[in-house]
Amino acid sequence: MATKKTIVVKQVGSPARRPDVQRRTLIGLGLNKMHKTRELEDTPSVRGMVNAIPHLVEIIEERG
Repeated sequence: MATKKTIVVKQVGSPARRPDVQRRTLIGLGLNKMHKTRELEDTPSVRGMVNAIPHLVEIIEERG
């Protein structure tokens, strides 16, 4: 059985005083509080969302 690749993303920046699209991108990733982490499937759409807000999130770990 093939295991899916995942990435662990951590919010390191606040969405305060940022454009609304960046706040909505954080919410789309499931992040809404500082230092919260999420394990997400490593897909091109998730990578695109992470790359759109590199000043607000960091990739902690890549699994799979």
